[in-house]
Amino acid sequence: MTLGVVVVDDDFRVADLHARFVTTAPGFALLGTAHTAAHALELVAQLKPDLVLLDNHLPDRPGLSVASELLCDVMIVTADSSSATVRGALAAGAVNVIVKPFTAGLLAARLAAYAKYRQILSPGAGDLGQHGVDRALAALRQGDRPPTPKGQSPVTARLVADRLRKADQPATAAEVAADLGISRATAQRYLASLAEEGRADVAMRYGSTGRPEHRYRWKTSASPADPGRSA
Repeated sequence: MTLGVVVVDDDFRVADLHARFVTTAPGFALLGTAHTAAHALELVAQLKPDLVLLDNHLPDRPGLSVASELLCDVMIVTADSSSATVRGALAAGAVNVIVKPFTAGLLAARLAAYAKYRQILSPGAGDLGQHGVDRALAALRQGDRPPTPKGQSPVTARLVADRLRKADQPATAAEVAADLGISRATAQRYLASLAEEGRADVAMRYGSTGRPEHRYRWKTSASPADPGRSA
């Protein structure tokens, strides 16, 4: 099954970039692009896409005010990640919110998760029950998780990330290792990966032995920009 997508962004260059991202995603087809809310409504009525990547900053109307009028699924694309915008997107029925700038890989993960969600909720699925509903919603969220680096255990990666996320102060690899019952080298490897992904801050301090120690603190900000990010 191929899912049709319409891209809506007021910036022509950004719209073209996001359109190219869509064309590289397996199982998806770009149906068209729009740069205003009015044109988006026309295109959706005409082309009947499965999904719209809808920018919130449009010249004639905010994307959030348009989302509920589109007879298809919507992912809100926005540079404004405020709680009010996120709540507004979900209240308008958006299946996801993507914060600019983002990479082709991030969008591909979101689209792959959406495709699985649609497969579970296919017209022939019948009565899903609570388990089926939970499976569909969990599938939609799978694209939100960063991939585990090659050679790493997803379970250990989650334990290290949770340990850092819940900490009141920065932690060293030795402290994380002691808390989780893993080797210091293993803790160091997973902590370094979190720092490289932009999910943790790292600072240097000198320990009791006089040797420098890396201390890691969880952060909630987005990962650093890299080549291929949208504007």
